[in-house]
Amino acid sequence: MKIFAQQNDTVDALCWRYTRRTDGITEQVFALNPGLADIGVILPHGTAVEMPSAPPAPLKQGLQLWD
Repeated sequence: MKIFAQQNDTVDALCWRYTRRTDGITEQVFALNPGLADIGVILPHGTAVEMPSAPPAPLKQGLQLWD
């Protein structure tokens, strides 16, 4: 899936917005998009970025204080 950077986006911000996680996804994005790292930390608005197909992040279990 191809997504486009918004103003002041970074690769990890795109990963978080798309998958709700960054662990392991950021590396996959750089592998899918040769030359993306050469653009710089802040991506120009409208930069097309190919995202890996990843399962949605697991939901966190709630913590119960009382039984």
